[in-house]
Amino acid sequence: MIRLKPMEEKHIPALAKIEKQCFSAPWTEAGLRAELESSTAVFLVAEEDEMVCGYGGMHFVCGEGYVDNIAVHPDFRRKGIGEMITKGLLQYGKEHEGSFISLEVRPSNLVAVSLYQKLGFQKNGIRKQFYTNPPEDGWILTKFLKKD
Repeated sequence: MIRLKPMEEKHIPALAKIEKQCFSAPWTEAGLRAELESSTAVFLVAEEDEMVCGYGGMHFVCGEGYVDNIAVHPDFRRKGIGEMITKGLLQYGKEHEGSFISLEVRPSNLVAVSLYQKLGFQKNGIRKQFYTNPPEDGWILTKFLKKD
């Protein structure tokens, strides 16, 4: 069974490896480790039997969440892990009385765009030439959190 838990020091090497597998400009171990000390960082790790399957992280400030990354190990894709991680970040935002959560995504990443739209994110803008290797605009997607 896959479970979400807060990122810990022991996760850093596996997360850095996933970064290299998923992104053309991956975060380093040092960059990930620095988030352990950040009071605004919310990083969740998906694990199955102590095996790191993926992770997601955001910064949550003044009721606003800004997603940095969501990454799933290639061997664990298409199993709902990205959705689980995204829902975990959304849940954190709701529990902490957040107004919205926002992220950037490559328009060519159709799987991610589809997932975010399924979860209620809407296109809210474009960051021109946001990505490199290859260059591409970034769509800004936002989900406003309902107050219950």
